[in-house]
Amino acid sequence: MSRASRVAVYFVASPLQYLAARQIAAHVEKDARQVLVWYQPGVAGAVVEADWDAAAYMPWPRHKPLPGRFGRHRRLRENIRLVAGLAGPCDELVLHSAVFDTEAINYFLNALPALCGARRMHARILPDGLISIRRYPLSPAKQMLQRLRKLRRLFAPELDYRCFSGDRIGSDAPFCDRIYVLPGLPNEYPKDKVHVLPPLVARSSALRPEARAAKRALVVGQPLAGAGMLSAEDAAAVTAQVRDWLARNGVSEVDYKAHPKDPAHELRHPDYRLIDPGGVLESYLASTDYDIVIGVRSSALLFARFIYQDKVRILSFGWNRVRFKSEKEKQDMTDVFNTCGVELVGE
Repeated sequence: MSRASRVAVYFVASPLQYLAARQIAAHVEKDARQVLVWYQPGVAGAVVEADWDAAAYMPWPRHKPLPGRFGRHRRLRENIRLVAGLAGPCDELVLHSAVFDTEAINYFLNALPALCGARRMHARILPDGLISIRRYPLSPAKQMLQRLRKLRRLFAPELDYRCFSGDRIGSDAPFCDRIYVLPGLPNEYPKDKVHVLPPLVARSSALRPEARAAKRALVVGQPLAGAGMLSAEDAAAVTAQVRDWLARNGVSEVDYKAHPKDPAHELRHPDYRLIDPGGVLESYLASTDYDIVIGVRSSALLFARFIYQDKVRILSFGWNRVRFKSEKEKQDMTDVFNTCGVELVGE
């Protein structure tokens, strides 16, 4: 492989991050060698490998260690060799990730430039939906854990953890020079680092929901009781509430898009048609007519608002039942949903 002037590496863990990486590759890093690395298996369905100079799945060390002793440690080393092989020799590296404190990504900050012979390295943050509207300060315990992770270099010099303080995603870290954000979403990041991306998908001008006689709705699933967001009783109550609301409002066609982490399909009523469009939900919305999109606390509701603009009602049910981590988180997310025009439906 010949030496490249600039290589952009994208570590993605969700379809949303994949869409953001695709926009960055097309509009910001278009002259660089483009390397895609996904580390959650569910992203594979969204990936079009032909769009990238190199692309591969990288197993998460904590969840998929190599067999035998020190499997997690050996997986980390194998992942670094994998990505270095994809990137190849280069003068400059630009590493993109939604978070930089996790060991699965952090070790690349020091290891990859050394293996690729890069003289310059930049780290940039990918948007991650609702997670990206708030800061998540590193606790003293988390900062101590960072220092403990540096001990791996005693056994493998390339595993030299890059410690930092402030926000856990790395937005305050000196190695981070840019933070990509989605249009229309507020954030608490340093303004001099923020770069607003163009819309992740384009709405088809050929779609005209007003031309259809029967009302059509999409219910967006997500793990609720399974993720501790609602109690089992509240999840069942919200499911019934959504079904009753649709019936009262004369909606005769209801599609249900399941979440990959919700095998129980908690929000699905038996009357709903289960769909599996493949690829990325946002792209599906941009090419499909709906009159109403419904969910609970899914980022998909916000993206549906951006895609459909004011032509479609976007509703969130069960907000008063949702278990937030803190009152501040609840207020921040309430403000975002209200600002973006998502209707919060009460009891």
